[in-house]
Order: sequence, then structure tokens, then C-alpha cells
Amino acid sequence: MPVETSLNIAALVSVGQHPVSGRARRADQDARAVELGLTLAGRSLSLVHVGDAGEPALRQYLGMGLHTMTVLQEAPEADAVQPLLQYFATHPADIVLAGVQAERGEASGLLPYLLAERLGWPLVPRIAQIRAIENGRAEVLQALPRGQRRALTVPLPFIATVDSAAPGARQTAFGPGQRGLFDIQRGVAQPDVARAEWMETQARPRPKRLNVVKAKSAAERFKAATAKPQGQGGQVMKQESSREKAQAIFDLLVAEGVIRQ
Repeated sequence: MPVETSLNIAALVSVGQHPVSGRARRADQDARAVELGLTLAGRSLSLVHVGDAGEPALRQYLGMGLHTMTVLQEAPEADAVQPLLQYFATHPADIVLAGVQAERGEASGLLPYLLAERLGWPLVPRIAQIRAIENGRAEVLQALPRGQRRALTVPLPFIATVDSAAPGARQTAFGPGQRGLFDIQRGVAQPDVARAEWMETQARPRPKRLNVVKAKSAAERFKAATAKPQGQGGQVMKQESSREKAQAIFDLLVAEGVIRQ
């Protein structure tokens, strides 16, 4: 891969969350962004995190073979965009890599877009690979649904979000991770006004609609198995009595052919 080694490449990392245990860990997509950055820039890759340097999970990124990480020390309720703007004003970068979205907190995936807008840089979403960087332009491979790929050419500098289709991150080594150093920089904290107005509630899994296959031929069964489920229809019953709700479920099962009267 032809790469200009003089490029300044940075990776934005966050504290992830294990999907089963809920424990803090390195975020999967952020780790893939670090892996891609290491492929391009080696140990000259810059790691940047906005938050608390005392979070032990951050050392898992250092355990991937990097000596230092810049931590812009901010409170959890602070807006992460402004500290990053201040950082890149004094530490210019040619490419900024980040995961598509965080694994905890807001996890909206908007931070790279807001940062690109404020910096005036282009943003390439969901890349799987950077094929080449020549003459101030990068050829990237964008991941599309169903395994498709699209080649794009983007001028430097730019921000790219790294998709889960990118090569997996290397193992993290405990010892080097513990020996890595944090370059802690304290900025002027700005509270996230929009977030302060939100009301957070516990997420609940949405019930799945019954999928009764009525196809007879192999072609019809294949179409039914691969067709996109329809999210329309249905009825939400909250104020009705238990008898009315039970009757509605019974009528649905009869209509779908699950049971017979």
C-alpha cells in the first residue's frame, strides 16, 4: 500500500461497553480505527480521548503498541466537540479516524459529523480500508450493506468513520498498556446544553411480530425468508382490560393461522 509516512493521522477513541457483561472495554469500532491508523502511520499514530484519564479501559488502546495517548480531561456532561476543535487547532492532522458510534452514553454517532462541519473537512462514513494516499488524495473503500464495497477518492484532510467491516483490531497486551503514558490536557469545559434537557429512561426490547410462512413452493419460501419484514400494521393496547388484550391476541393467532377455532 503506497502511504505517505509524513502524514499526521489521529484516531479518536472512547470507552466501550461489553454487550453481555456491561464492563468497560475498548470500543470495537474505535479499536478497528486504531488498527487502521497503525497500518498507515505505525507508532506515530496519535490517540485522542475526551474524558477521564483514570478510566482503566483506555489502557487497552495503549496495549495495541502505542506509547502515549492524549486525554482532553473533561467532565462526563461536557461537550466533546469544543475540546477536539481546540486540540486540532494546535495539532493539525491530515486524517482523523473514529468509530461509527460509541457503545455507551449518547452513542448517536454525530460527533464526527459535528467535528467535520466545524473544521470544514469532508467526512467519509463507514470505510473498511484506505487503499492508497498519493498527491494529497486518499483512495478509500466504503462498506455498503450486504457486503458490497464502493471505492471513493477524497482530498486531505478528512475525517472517516470506520465500519465493523474493517479488519479486526489486534490483541491488546497488558504490560505495554500499563506502561503507556497519558498526556493530560485540561481545556475550558463547556456543558452540553442540549443533553442537559434530555430525559433518560431504561431501554426495553421491542416485541417481534410473528412471521407465519404461508409459502408452498421453494421459491416462495426463499422469498419469504429473505424479504424485509414489514413494520406497518398492528395495534397498541395500553388502556384496555386484560380480557380485551387476551381476546386481541387470540384473534391475531387465529388470523395468522397459528391456531384454529
